[in-house]
Amino acid sequence: MSITPNHYAERQHRDYHLRLLRDFIRQVQQQPPFVLEECPPEDLEFLQRLEALPQAHEQDDFLHQGQQLLSRVIAAYAHLVPLLHRDLLWFFGGDCLHYMPDEEIAKYQELDERLHEAIARDLEFSYENERAKVFGLH
Repeated sequence: MSITPNHYAERQHRDYHLRLLRDFIRQVQQQPPFVLEECPPEDLEFLQRLEALPQAHEQDDFLHQGQQLLSRVIAAYAHLVPLLHRDLLWFFGGDCLHYMPDEEIAKYQELDERLHEAIARDLEFSYENERAKVFGLH
């Protein structure tokens, strides 16, 4: 079975965000309070839930889990927020959108429209290249 362009675009979109999530987790694992010898149990439990999130990407409540965890990062671990890629806030959506300005949301909406247009028309689509265009990085 060959992969059609639209299936490739969907998979590429998902994989891009999972890669960002895994990178974020690796950085978080090296930050306090998680590196402290006596890390509080509630912080360890949070880290375990965060570490398990990428493997849950096929579960129905994946996006909801992500929203909860990223919202907790912003509320309880402010020093980690600079490590959090903005794309993840958009990807998980929901309450995470409250932490994004309208102008940024509009750019992500345009990017999503381009993605869905390519999927609908069965066209090749590079999420990262289109993202760079929409955000003026090219």
